[in-house]
Amino acid sequence: MKNKAFAVLAALGCLLFASTAFADQPFDWQKGLQPAATSMMEEIRWFEQYTLWFIVPVTLFVLVLLILVVVKFRESANPVPSKTSHNTAIEVVWTLGPVVVLLFLAIPSFQLLTKQLAPTEEPELTIKATGFQWYWGYEYQVGEAPLSFDSLLLQDGDRAAAGKEDKGVYPRLLAVDNELVVPVGKHVRVLVTAADVIHAFAMPSFGVKIDAVPGRLNETWFKADREGLFYGQCSELCGKDHAFMPIAIRVVSQEKFDTWLAVAATNVGEANKALMASVDGADKSVNVAQNAAQ
Repeated sequence: MKNKAFAVLAALGCLLFASTAFADQPFDWQKGLQPAATSMMEEIRWFEQYTLWFIVPVTLFVLVLLILVVVKFRESANPVPSKTSHNTAIEVVWTLGPVVVLLFLAIPSFQLLTKQLAPTEEPELTIKATGFQWYWGYEYQVGEAPLSFDSLLLQDGDRAAAGKEDKGVYPRLLAVDNELVVPVGKHVRVLVTAADVIHAFAMPSFGVKIDAVPGRLNETWFKADREGLFYGQCSELCGKDHAFMPIAIRVVSQEKFDTWLAVAATNVGEANKALMASVDGADKSVNVAQNAAQ
């Protein structure tokens, strides 16, 4: 009996303190944004909460005014309507009030946009992401021979061969055959374009969302603060299989990334399997986004 108790405690300890991969993804009954994995997403989450301090009072104020108008100025209570056409005080208030509110919203939003689109750090890794109907192609601009591969939706029949049968970590319609692999704590520049129609490269946990336009090269960036497996999707209606165009980014340590990159130069599939074994093999306990959010 004691041994069983110790086993249970040990299992709980592994779940609580294990340094395994996180899988950030949408979860049932989710009301807010996904947990932040970058400082940029932290600022976006802060800005969302900040705007609510203006949105909620303004909404309640307008609701009160509507109720007041309906009750006080209904036909039975006010048979002779007022013919007042101007009120200087009211006009000044309803002009200056929105201007002040917009200033309080504009200043932090412009600062956030500037940080998103004009990074101050030099990129430590550059990746080109190309949207196709309906998958993503990635090209690592490293060395004299860039590494490139495609990332397609993982089919149910291919899960066993890929070692991705756990749908809690590799969810249906979000898991891919080849994840984009990046090192943790590094400034990653992403050059985004498309080969056919307009797509959008979006990763909620990173605070990244930018259009992929044919014939144009857009740029975004991120610096992941923690290791894990993160999911996004194409966020632009791009055709009949738009819903089957996921994005998966696996963030690992610099050492694991270097090892993966060396093997991937000759065989991406084997590199991914070796990386999965090194990340998931040490401890089979995997914390998913539901636990991170709770």
